[in-house]
Amino acid sequence: MASNGSAPAPDGDGAAGDAELVVRDAISVVDEDGTPRRATRRFPLFTKDTARPEGGGRAASGDAPAPARQWPMLAVLALVGLGLLLTAFDAFRIGTVLTGTALVGGAVLRWLLPGVGMLAVRSRFTDIATYGVLGLAIVLLALMAQPDPWLEIPFLKDTLHFTVSG
Repeated sequence: MASNGSAPAPDGDGAAGDAELVVRDAISVVDEDGTPRRATRRFPLFTKDTARPEGGGRAASGDAPAPARQWPMLAVLALVGLGLLLTAFDAFRIGTVLTGTALVGGAVLRWLLPGVGMLAVRSRFTDIATYGVLGLAIVLLALMAQPDPWLEIPFLKDTLHFTVSG
């Protein structure tokens, strides 16, 4: 190691020693023992934490109480809970439609709001696709449930008859 304060050139590929690096500021990078090194753009060998998802900040300011900061997640959970409660009390179709609608609403909130708190789990695109597809599937299946479906899709009935009786 150089004792004159200049940063030494990395040895080999530099990947093995990068795990112990501590970034002091945007310019200087030092080992845990305080020896300066040249900054690298390589990912560390071992990651120590994960990045917050895009939009994962608070939905309200930090001085607001916790329920106000997490209102998007609480709204979706309340509607899903109400839908499951209705389903448990023999209002199957209404309850499952409400559950699916709550997930679609979560996708819309994730798309429109810059900060949605704990409703942000993954990247914005992945959250919107996951909430939207699952919510839409739940709503469509609830509308097509027997007996007396509220929605009939003719080609699905023909496909079922072709595959079962063929």
